[in-house]
Amino acid sequence: MALSSDTVAELAGEYPDEQPLAAVEDEHRELLPATLAEGSYGWRDVEWIVQWHFRRFLGRYPDAKRRAAEERFGDNEFEALEAAIEGALEAETTAAKLEALTALEGVDLSVGTAFLQFLEPDRYLVMSAREWTVLREHGELEEPYPEAPGAEDYERYLDRCRAVADRCDCELWDCYRALWLLGRRSEAGT
Repeated sequence: MALSSDTVAELAGEYPDEQPLAAVEDEHRELLPATLAEGSYGWRDVEWIVQWHFRRFLGRYPDAKRRAAEERFGDNEFEALEAAIEGALEAETTAAKLEALTALEGVDLSVGTAFLQFLEPDRYLVMSAREWTVLREHGELEEPYPEAPGAEDYERYLDRCRAVADRCDCELWDCYRALWLLGRRSEAGT
């Protein structure tokens, strides 16, 4: 069953009431793109993206894995962060943007997509098994979430998200919000 415009709109509207990080996400989606593009960010601005990626699961992401990834990210020198962000902003292809970001310690492809979402929120969305699985359950993707996703998997996912957003006449962010809530509800059995 394909995702309908009504379903996406309804879920996107419910998201702020059900996702405790919604207000902070909106703030960062508004502030971070310019802050990152201008190079006027600090360590905590960038670290927030990594923390958000894991903590948006509200405890459902294995704590030991989250802490390990966050600690590995903390091992990066600030100059490496600057180089990765600059490289992602200057790169012309999605694959090249992800390559620049995943050169950082603690940044796998999924975390890299979180960076893309906050670098260019009108063009990119974060990708994890939750969103992918919802798309698959609704006939938008055929394969299960890859064990080790690559840039081509992300591009396939992003194409489907863009198609859903176009079909539902909504922003990518609304598509993400709907996928996120559907995934959370499915995992909870509601």
